[in-house]
Amino acid sequence: MTHLFTSESVSEGHPDKVCDRISDEVVDLLIGKDKESRVACETFATTNRTIIGGEIRCSQKVDKDEIIAVAREAVKSIGYEQDGYHWQHMAVECYLHEQSSDIAQGVDAGSNKDEGAGDQGIMFGYACQETDVLMPAPILYSHQILKSLAAARHSGQTDILGPDSKSQITCVYENGKPVRASSVVVSTQHTEGSEGKVRDLVREHVIKILPDGWMCDEDNFYVNPTGKFVVGGPDGDAGLTGRKIIVDTYGGAAPHGGGAFSGKDPTKVDRSAAYAARYLAKNVVAAGLADKCTIQLSYAIGVSKPLSVYVNTAGTGKVEDSILETVLPEVMDLSPRGIRQALGLNAPIYAATAAYGHFGRVAGEAGAGSFSWEATNLKDAILKAV
Repeated sequence: MTHLFTSESVSEGHPDKVCDRISDEVVDLLIGKDKESRVACETFATTNRTIIGGEIRCSQKVDKDEIIAVAREAVKSIGYEQDGYHWQHMAVECYLHEQSSDIAQGVDAGSNKDEGAGDQGIMFGYACQETDVLMPAPILYSHQILKSLAAARHSGQTDILGPDSKSQITCVYENGKPVRASSVVVSTQHTEGSEGKVRDLVREHVIKILPDGWMCDEDNFYVNPTGKFVVGGPDGDAGLTGRKIIVDTYGGAAPHGGGAFSGKDPTKVDRSAAYAARYLAKNVVAAGLADKCTIQLSYAIGVSKPLSVYVNTAGTGKVEDSILETVLPEVMDLSPRGIRQALGLNAPIYAATAAYGHFGRVAGEAGAGSFSWEATNLKDAILKAV
């Protein structure tokens, strides 16, 4: 049986990802000052203007000038020094204010309660055997193509690429397994007059990333289909935090919960419980208990334990899904505090997650504690419990 499935990615310079990066840099700034900081930060970007707003709580002094400086440095590191969006010349406005006391009292631990979830919501985690990092192939390779192009730009290997880019891969599946790409789409910002060079440059990176024999034919290889992509980034299209949630997770190959990740401290289960669900799903598959695994967790604001744990191995499980639903909360404390402690989330590790996916990464690739939810160190405990 054959079918097609498509996923897309966007680069660190995409307007929405610029905003995700700034919001996560704010999270890292505050957690670096006080690991118990509360942050709900949103960023909006347009032509030479960046606006930051939301709610924070931190035991240490946080100056607006620090936050503005962090935003400028993030934009600089992405590579924006363009007339329409320049890290040094853009206007930056900061409207962060103190977290609501009504929310705080529900989340804070007390004499008669553990720390509660920062909001209600549903979160999903997923893993499958399509790739060595247990991610669906279309989203993983879409990320890696853009990451490769960005690396060439940052290293000076090429001087014709701009920060803003998108990719999209359609994979052919035979009997449930991806076997090749039927089409590849890459749109990348470039310098004026370099249109004729972009296609060959992009092709090199696509071929490098895709497995041998996966490259589509030339008629289905689309590079800058409009013909020109010079004006990009927040100058070409406004950006907003949390608008690329499917890019952040599984490319549509699995369900996504109700919330975005970037700009949120780990008491927000939108973020931390989604990381925990991925961690558990990945360890189930790594343990050989299933070829694919979807996990859903649900929470209520102010309540510490999840209201439900759902496991679906899509008929590939070596044990009943109901057994995993019983076992997984036993091998990992799924309260907000338990998740944070198990995965080491009270650390400034979040800016690195803002582009190229929160999942399918290597534990520790961006420094100590980063992408801890990608480790497979829980598989033995799961096997023993099963």
